Amino acid sequence: MGDDERARVEPRGGNAANLLGLTRRQVFRLLKRYRQDGASAIRHKACGKPPNNRIRKAKRDYALCLIKENYPDFGATLAGEILTKHHGFKVSRETLRKWMIEDGIWLSRKQRRTFHQPRLRRECYGELIQIDGSDHRWFEGRALPCILLVFIDDATSMLMELRLVKSESTFSYFEALESYLLKHGRPVAFYCDKHTVFSASKTDDRNGAGMTPIRAGVE
Repeated sequence: MGDDERARVEPRGGNAANLLGLTRRQVFRLLKRYRQDGASAIRHKACGKPPNNRIRKAKRDYALCLIKENYPDFGATLAGEILTKHHGFKVSRETLRKWMIEDGIWLSRKQRRTFHQPRLRRECYGELIQIDGSDHRWFEGRALPCILLVFIDDATSMLMELRLVKSESTFSYFEALESYLLKHGRPVAFYCDKHTVFSASKTDDRNGAGMTPIRAGVE
């Protein structure tokens, strides 16, 4: 017997009725049962027994079988509506969702989330160079905003090339690339984000006519 159930018999009369939210008659009835059969007598009679509205396992299996065979990609709400309309099987949406989760048919939104696998660093210096631009007021109020182009070695995180330019354009990257190649030579590959500077924006140019020469060496 839990503490809350035991507390039901310790107070008496009006105090017990007020504490438990019961009438005096209900309190005296509980007290009588307690005196006759002990503390276990005031426990709810349905405690430990299956609920009266429990759906039998055969019905559960039948519903899941219909979903697996005919509606495997349906969510609980739509599947419940279809079962009611076309198969005469009525069950609450949450009950059906619980069954589908237990049987592995349906995954919650949290379980369906996919996480981006982080890219592993390259092992050798000069193998991969990351390139990017950062728009910022680098000189605060003393000059106009500008773009900082950065070339970073992927294996060592070493800054290989820094250049301040007016805009992040193909030609500004060409100038920075030329400076990098003269100093360090050609790397195996460059790595950049999906920036339109290095790709064709028009459908007609997807055959390569509008692609900049640097794109061929950019991952």
